Amino acid sequence: MPKITFVTLDKGPIDVAGKSGETLMQAAVSACVPGIDADCGGALSCATCHVHIASEWMTRIGPPGDVERQMLEFDGNVTDASRLSCQIKLDEALDGLVVEVVDR
Repeated sequence: MPKITFVTLDKGPIDVAGKSGETLMQAAVSACVPGIDADCGGALSCATCHVHIASEWMTRIGPPGDVERQMLEFDGNVTDASRLSCQIKLDEALDGLVVEVVDR
């Protein structure tokens, strides 16, 4: 089970035990991480699961795809570290991942 740390503005760091094969968004929703609303349920039709990936993890996670990049354009606070958590599949290689929940 990969451990993920979600850094939020109001609650500080929240450690979540994810399951291999689920998305980062699903792990956040299951753990009630504030700021991950996941309004579309992972259908890639909103940006309410927008996170910033810690720089040391960006090479493992990789950049967003074209559709994800277009969806991010509708959200504020987009950086080179921006990803939609619904598009990141968890596995053991992501154990220790740190992400910042984007302030809305």
